[in-house]
Amino acid sequence: MTAEGGDSEESGAWGQVIFPIILSSPSGGGKTTIAHRLLAQRPDVGYSVSCTTRAPRAGEQDGVDYHFLTRDEFLERRRMGEFIESAEVHGNLYGTLRREISRVLSGGRHVIMDIDVQGARQIRESFPAAVSVFLLPPSADVLLERLKRRHTESPAQLLDRLHSALHELRAVNEYEYVVVNDDLDQAVARVGAILDAEVVSRERIYGLQRKVEQLIWRLESEIQQQTETLDRS
Repeated sequence: MTAEGGDSEESGAWGQVIFPIILSSPSGGGKTTIAHRLLAQRPDVGYSVSCTTRAPRAGEQDGVDYHFLTRDEFLERRRMGEFIESAEVHGNLYGTLRREISRVLSGGRHVIMDIDVQGARQIRESFPAAVSVFLLPPSADVLLERLKRRHTESPAQLLDRLHSALHELRAVNEYEYVVVNDDLDQAVARVGAILDAEVVSRERIYGLQRKVEQLIWRLESEIQQQTETLDRS
């Protein structure tokens, strides 16, 4: 896969199969937590640090959790074509830099992205080989509790979050896999199992394609040689 996007090949710098992994969920669904768990457990996974115009939350670091930009900085980067995807969520802008994906893929690692439905659609357009996973809460009560968790929000902000969650849930059929996040450790294990299964499947297909190409090349060479022999006789 070429790091700048658009190519559906899945061969890394040393021939291994690599691809982007998209994690989406309603707000509070655990996509960021699961992404960081996988990063801590797997050396074959790298993280794409997104950009945002929202203010940092307690404990967040610029360049680690997000690249925190002013709105003007974000819009200028988008105008320059630096984002492979971008969207406005709850009044803030979010986006994935092309160079972030390039950095991870060029290192021979899968790039994991925790992004919303809007961003996921754009990523799949540029990377058809991306694996998409939607994380569901275990119940409606748990989802509502998570959405209401921030008691600092106004009623209007909460209503906006509820509408966004509804929009996200309605897009679940766009995803290849769905994982219910009823237990964090199990959800991490399930996403990891999906990644492993996709690697095995794609390596098998990639190996089969190469084998067929080698056979075709050998037969074409033999046919040409036999044809030239007949022409000379």
